[in-house]
Amino acid sequence: MSELFESRLAEAAARTESALARHLSAEPRQGEVFRPARLVAAMRHGALDGGKRLRPFLLIEAAKLFDRNDDAVVAAAAALECVHGYSLVHDDLPAMDDDDLRRGRPTVHRQFDEATAILAGDALLTLAFDILAGGDFAPDVAVDLIRGLARASGVGGMAGGQMLDIEAEGVSLDAAAIGRLQSMKTGALFRFAAEAGAIVSAAAATDRERLARFGGHFGQAFQIADDLIDATGRPEEAGKRTAKDAARGKATLVALAGVDAARQRLARSIEAAIGELQPFGRHGDVLAGAARFIGRRFA
Repeated sequence: MSELFESRLAEAAARTESALARHLSAEPRQGEVFRPARLVAAMRHGALDGGKRLRPFLLIEAAKLFDRNDDAVVAAAAALECVHGYSLVHDDLPAMDDDDLRRGRPTVHRQFDEATAILAGDALLTLAFDILAGGDFAPDVAVDLIRGLARASGVGGMAGGQMLDIEAEGVSLDAAAIGRLQSMKTGALFRFAAEAGAIVSAAAATDRERLARFGGHFGQAFQIADDLIDATGRPEEAGKRTAKDAARGKATLVALAGVDAARQRLARSIEAAIGELQPFGRHGDVLAGAARFIGRRFA
């Protein structure tokens, strides 16, 4: 099962990378006047050649549950990864998490400069909706994808969660408040990723809801594992600076309840995610393998 998951993850990453590279060409597209070379280079630095592409993988694999595996699915995955890339570029800025290292190499603002990094993030975010609007989707599917991604990445999703995260620095939050913060900051894009696989496939509402719940549990597990890695891991293993959450007084489950309790919550989140896949039978095995992988990230 592990080999199958790793193979499918690599396949999804390669397909997403190829699509992103096309969209991040230096050549202007119809309706564009010109693409500044420095801005394109910064966008490519922030979006290409890095990461496991878990969010695109979830979208692509969720679509496979409904026998969809075409270029339109990959376009949706690339749009999602543009939003994820934008979030990383902006999160790394000095005004946010102030990181110098991402995926084992200099962050965009260190490789270029802060102004270029801000613009690169802005351009990646807007490119995501350009991709969805220009994709080979039925009009109602395109609207659902655009609305879903906007809400997952906006004030009630990732951006709102980042605001809560900033406000929580040095403040004591209970488990419920931490859960809400993390379900927005990290979970929202994972929920959308899994649900979008059903959206592009015009699946039933019950399947969309089930996959959204799977993505929510998956995102929770991912965030807990990430917090555990930050608390106990080494920078060379994580590909970024570690031990920064405690230094900045970040509100995490690890800080609130300790490593052992966080590990237990991680295990429960993984099992909850896998439980949502039961109606899909063996077809859900690869997604279940992805959930188990989250646990292995920390182990």
